[in-house]
Amino acid sequence: MIDTVKNAEATPEQEQPYKELGLKDDEYARIKEILQRRPTDAELAMYSVMWSEHCSYKSSKVHLKYFGDTTTDEMRSKMLAGIGENAGVVDVGDGWAVTFKVESHNHPSYVEPYQGAATGVGGIVRDILAMGARPLAVMDPLRFGRPDAEDTKRVLPGIVAGVGGYGNCLGLPNIGGEVVFDESYQGNPLVNALCVGAMRVEDLHLAHASGTGNKVILYGARTGLDGIGGVSVLASETFDDSAGKRKKLPSVQVGDPFTEKVLIECSLELFEKGLVAGIQDLGGAGLSCATSELASAGDGGMHVYLDRVPLRAKNMSPAEILSSESQERMCAVVEPANVEAFLAVCAKWDVIATEIGEVTEGDRLVITYHDEVVVDVPPRTVAHEGPVYDRPIQRPADQDELQANTPDSLPRPENLLELIKIMAASPNLASRKWVTQQYDRYVRGGTVLAQPSDGGMIRIDEETGRGVALSTDCNGRYTKLDPYEGAKLALAEAYRNVSATGATPVAVTNCLNFGSPEDPAVMWQFEQAVKGLADGCAELGIPVTGGNVSFYNQTGSTAILPTPVVGVLGVIDDVRRRIPTGIGAEAGETLLLLGETRDEFGGSEWAHHVHGHLGGLPPKADLKREKLLSEILVAGSRDGMVSAAHDLSEGGLAQALVETCLIGEVGARVFLEGDLFTALFSESAGRVLVAVPRTEEQRFVDMCTARRLPWRKVGVVDPESNALEIQGLGELPLDELREAWEGTLPALFG
Repeated sequence: MIDTVKNAEATPEQEQPYKELGLKDDEYARIKEILQRRPTDAELAMYSVMWSEHCSYKSSKVHLKYFGDTTTDEMRSKMLAGIGENAGVVDVGDGWAVTFKVESHNHPSYVEPYQGAATGVGGIVRDILAMGARPLAVMDPLRFGRPDAEDTKRVLPGIVAGVGGYGNCLGLPNIGGEVVFDESYQGNPLVNALCVGAMRVEDLHLAHASGTGNKVILYGARTGLDGIGGVSVLASETFDDSAGKRKKLPSVQVGDPFTEKVLIECSLELFEKGLVAGIQDLGGAGLSCATSELASAGDGGMHVYLDRVPLRAKNMSPAEILSSESQERMCAVVEPANVEAFLAVCAKWDVIATEIGEVTEGDRLVITYHDEVVVDVPPRTVAHEGPVYDRPIQRPADQDELQANTPDSLPRPENLLELIKIMAASPNLASRKWVTQQYDRYVRGGTVLAQPSDGGMIRIDEETGRGVALSTDCNGRYTKLDPYEGAKLALAEAYRNVSATGATPVAVTNCLNFGSPEDPAVMWQFEQAVKGLADGCAELGIPVTGGNVSFYNQTGSTAILPTPVVGVLGVIDDVRRRIPTGIGAEAGETLLLLGETRDEFGGSEWAHHVHGHLGGLPPKADLKREKLLSEILVAGSRDGMVSAAHDLSEGGLAQALVETCLIGEVGARVFLEGDLFTALFSESAGRVLVAVPRTEEQRFVDMCTARRLPWRKVGVVDPESNALEIQGLGELPLDELREAWEGTLPALFG
């Protein structure tokens, strides 16, 4: 029996499983107030998924407004599309626009690691496609529990395989990301996925359904039972027993990258031929999201004929069809005169395309199923006017104690050479080669830099060499110690990594991963992190173009480390002048350390790995200094004064030296002053190690001095030694360092 609007009006007292679907008593009451009746099963399904935390941002909206409050007109002028669209878009010059975004797929990846991670990649790629751009590359910031834990050994290989399997099949290079281990992520890994795409400025597409009489066309894969409940606790059997009892498929979506690859090429041809008036990908909440958001953002209503939707499962109810998160689907708004041509392009690519509705006058989203009205709602109440909560906020009771527990009393080692090897082999600093060798980093031929470089870089224009660089970063320990400064430090490091490639940072995206919003301490962390990131962007003069919030990341009552992952996009006018991370083989090149080193070990990798300690205050972020450092690096790249650059972050100068020598396969002689432990392992921000040709040394240091950027000569490149030699300590053969650096992940995961 289909629950129609007429039946809902006639049976106001009928009980409905709204609590099982994640709705609160007052939320259900509000739905009845909006509709002036109880909802139908299909309407209840739509509201429950669209009012879920994942889709509605109901606990974060009041804080996310701060991004808008701190964005200046000058910052807005850099954006072609910003917060609220499928992805942010910026003008990068020469008529090119670049779109990029990072999102989470955390919980599905714990339940089913391969498909959870794979469909996370597929979803973010479609967000980029929906803006009218060709997807060009992906990145994967990942976080796991203890590396030796059995559950980490269960989820990590599957997640890495899922990211690689889907991206490789799409033919998209994976140009960077992160792999971080911490006990707080045990039972709740973070799988964040970023995609970047490019288009001509005039090809930008937005998600709206305007123009009465325009047709709504669903194209791509068929709709099935997979993914139901992917963004809420939707349980399909609750709605309709007429289909009989059947085993539920997992709430994790099942991806088909080959279908998505064809969908991408089909969509790009549709855009090129001007056949699309509005476009929306189908991700979280499926058709519920696509139809309500398109109608809500348009200037009229919409009528959808649900029985026309191509299915791959029998006896699906309207609620199931609307809530399915089956992958590889798009929803387009097409002018009637273009429908035939639209369907012809889809047929050419062997993509299923079905006209499922039209834009109507008025302000109602009406959905029928075999001539019965099963949905009749104001679309904005579904898509954009859900509940908004100003959750209680309270600074954690133990925050002062945490910050007072500084690492100053930790014993500092005598054998610093041995410590360099120990740190290089630590899971958080070791080579990610075991992961990245499962990804194709150079497919399509546009990759200029990829992991283990500081930032990934791709060419977007073959003629001019114009390109973009990207980096994602976050140290959750820093954010735990001070959420405001920790978010600034995440921004600073991503900004610095992009600058170290020779690109100019221009825009930001973010993926804010936190515990339960019902915990006042978590909401304090969230509020502080948002303010830190927004204030930092305002200080740097670059806008936040969009992002994602992921709450309820915790195991039992234990929340993850607050993890606001920050992605920074930079522009370079000619990729041929990019700066590599590894030093070259030219003997005698000078190694300069830019920036200031202080005794800053709160939240450091040394304290974490060697002593299992977390306490004190994180390093201080100086964003004015970061901006100056960026300008110096870009000028050095442009004028050929810098031959290599590597930012200093986790592990400090010691780790930067190890990596730049091993990546370049070249030795170096290093001479340091003062307290060698602090010089080698401090994690002070705002520092970069650069290699400068002897012919350019004076010109470069004169520029630094004139602009008041601190610098210090710390060594020379010595390709003949095949070792990293540190004056006063001794030398470390590169073969030993490589064994330590590259051996950890294969030993852990096979």
